[in-house]
Amino acid sequence: MTDTAGIPSWPTGISAITLFTEDLDATKRFYREAFGLPVAFENDNSAVFEFGNTIINLLRTTAAPDLIAPARVAQPDAGVRLQLTLPVDDVDAMCKELAARGVTLLSGPMDRPWGIRTASFRDPGGHIWEIAQ
Repeated sequence: MTDTAGIPSWPTGISAITLFTEDLDATKRFYREAFGLPVAFENDNSAVFEFGNTIINLLRTTAAPDLIAPARVAQPDAGVRLQLTLPVDDVDAMCKELAARGVTLLSGPMDRPWGIRTASFRDPGGHIWEIAQ
């Protein structure tokens, strides 16, 4: 895609999101069980899951400084700084499925004032996931 001056459009999408986690094994297990996804790639410090065209890279916090220095990794109790949203056809049905997979909801299902129905949960690394219809 290009703009009217013939310059390629940017950005065109997000290819990867890296989430830092203290307990890679627990977080990897959560993603396999909660989302029903296989690990696409892994090594001693990371595990990658494919969400359509976007990959979620779970990275041990001890390996994160090599990636983000001189910025520093926030501690899990510093507060939530992002929410990732996945579209679903039926929030209520997916909440039941998530509960069967051992996932505890933080909120919802609920109707939001902006016209969508949502529910949210937290992974072992403290990252918030929302499902929305």
